[in-house]
Amino acid sequence: QVELVESGGGSAQVGGSLRLSCAATVSGSYYTYSSHCMGWFRQTPGKEREGVAVADKDGTTNYADSVKGRFKISRDNAKKTLYLEMNSLKPEDAGMYFCAADRGYGGEYITIGRRRCQYSNWGQGTRVTVSS
Repeated sequence: QVELVESGGGSAQVGGSLRLSCAATVSGSYYTYSSHCMGWFRQTPGKEREGVAVADKDGTTNYADSVKGRFKISRDNAKKTLYLEMNSLKPEDAGMYFCAADRGYGGEYITIGRRRCQYSNWGQGTRVTVSS
């Protein structure tokens, strides 16, 4: 089992920054956090869910074109925590941000940038508001 809890959402002004965190709690021995993709997604009302960034097990990162150069994803495998540093925020960055884990089976295949992973566990989300 993998449980994911996001935090760090809130309000920021256009051009500002926020840092999101996603803490994973792992139970059982069938999943190793460091061996799989972790991704960030976002959703706003009326729009489809968008893959924002993915961090592979070796630290390789991929981004959606809409956030490339502004957002940075990172992971601390020892802490089982995923981060998303968001800079130069735009109004269109507002929404619910979710993290998701690839367990290697049983999930939905989603491609972010050039990386396709199979996401099966999702957090509850954290809301980001961007105001001018």
